[in-house]
Amino acid sequence: MKRRDFIKNTAASSSLLTIGGLSMSSFSSIEKIKKITILHTNDTHSHIDPFPSDDPRNPNQGGASKRAVIIEKIRREEENVLLLDAGDIFQGTPYFNYYGGELEFKLMSMMQYDVATLGNHDFDNGIDGFYAQLHHAKFDFVSANYDFKNTVLDGIVKPYKIIMKSGLKIGVFGLGIELEGLVDKKGYKETVYNNPIDITKDTVKQLKEVENCDLIICLSHLGFKYKNDPEKVSDITLAKLTKDIDLIIGGHTHTFLDKPVVEKNLDGKDVIINQVGCYGINLGRIDFYFSNDSKYSSLDKNIVV
Repeated sequence: MKRRDFIKNTAASSSLLTIGGLSMSSFSSIEKIKKITILHTNDTHSHIDPFPSDDPRNPNQGGASKRAVIIEKIRREEENVLLLDAGDIFQGTPYFNYYGGELEFKLMSMMQYDVATLGNHDFDNGIDGFYAQLHHAKFDFVSANYDFKNTVLDGIVKPYKIIMKSGLKIGVFGLGIELEGLVDKKGYKETVYNNPIDITKDTVKQLKEVENCDLIICLSHLGFKYKNDPEKVSDITLAKLTKDIDLIIGGHTHTFLDKPVVEKNLDGKDVIINQVGCYGINLGRIDFYFSNDSKYSSLDKNIVV
């Protein structure tokens, strides 16, 4: 396929966004372009089954099996796929009450999730309850602003994870919401919440300047935005007050975005933000394309499961 045909076909199927102020002319040939496909979920809340056919809002939507089919189809079509989750895996159906998170972790492992972060409801059986189910999770958890030093998760939940895909280095870090007032102190014990803006600046500097990451992704359970409290840290404020994050995958506020939104960071560069609501109804997808030192993304509509 000729380069101009590739660009024309891609533009017809999705919105194109240049990253770092680079134009499409930065790409010299199709042979040099590498593609990374990011799939993601948030706030699935133990919804294993689809909604019933008579549900007034989401009839027949969602369900782990339907999500798995879509993910597998995309993996057959794309060479480099990452599957991520932005927290609140637990709590919401009797499956969690009965199995305590075992089923959720086993299903996510079968779908081959790569990385997840913790939401406040992932502490609903206490930090010890979360730890007790971790051996069922064949994927990693990251959180940069939760200090687990004096807890059972010390050394297990890392600030970030680096993944190599097609020679590209992808850094994924996590951020959690303040637990005080949302979770009983007995649940999170000695877990310390640190300011996510300050932590992000240090973490991203490490990923960018020391680890030399080509793509930096934040798994955030801070919430998309707060209209009644604009000063509260959210994904929007995180994007505006930091730099070098390429993608923020959000959770907590159950915000259904039709497609990703874009904010400017401290350097005036674009940051992509996406969140897919809750209960596994939607699956997010963002494709990044790389050529030499250039990258751009396609902002497709979120997929209804």
